[in-house]
Amino acid sequence: MSDLIPELVTPLLLGRLGTPYRFVETCASTQRLVEEADPEGTTIVAEHQTQGRGRLGRGWHDTPGRSILMSVLLRPRAPMPLWPELSLVAGEAVARALRAETGIDATLRYPNDVVVAGRKLVGVLPEARTGRVVLGIGVNVNQTADELPADTAKLPTSVRVELGREVERAPLLAAILAELERGYDTWAAPYKDR
Repeated sequence: MSDLIPELVTPLLLGRLGTPYRFVETCASTQRLVEEADPEGTTIVAEHQTQGRGRLGRGWHDTPGRSILMSVLLRPRAPMPLWPELSLVAGEAVARALRAETGIDATLRYPNDVVVAGRKLVGVLPEARTGRVVLGIGVNVNQTADELPADTAKLPTSVRVELGREVERAPLLAAILAELERGYDTWAAPYKDR
C-alpha cells in the first residue's frame, strides 16, 4: 500500500492546497489529469508516471513508489505575464520544505530545479493556460543511487542518497504543499482583490 493514499495524506494537510486531493497508482502525467473545472488547490499525486516531463521537453523518469510526483492547480489573479515567476516561487517553497523536514541543504537553481550541492533533487514544471497554472513537481525521495538515471545532463540525487536512509513521503508532501501555499499567497497578495 502506498504511503501517499488520501487516508494518510489528507489528515496532514493544513491549508487549501491539497484540497481536493486525488491519488492514482499510474498515469502518463499528473499534469494531464487536472481538469478545466477543478478548483484552485486541486492536487493530483501519482505513484508512477509513464510519460513524466521536465523543462524543454526532457523526460522525467521515476522508480515507482520512490518519488513524490504531483500537480497542483493554481488560479492566479496576477497578470499572466507574471505567471512564469511561479516556477521560482514553487522551487523556493520545495527547497524550504526539504530543509525543514529533512535537514538537507536544498537550494533553488534557476529557473526550476532544486539541488543539493549541484545535484538535481527536484524539478518544477509550470504549465499555463487561460485562467490557470498547473505546477508539476517531481521530488526524488527514496531512490537508491542505482535507481537514479545515469544518462542525464544534470547529475541527480535523492533525499535517501543525501540522508543515507528512507523517509516518509506523506509528511514531506504535506510540508511542500504548506510552504507552496505560503509562498504563493505572498506572491499573489498584491493582486488578491482583482
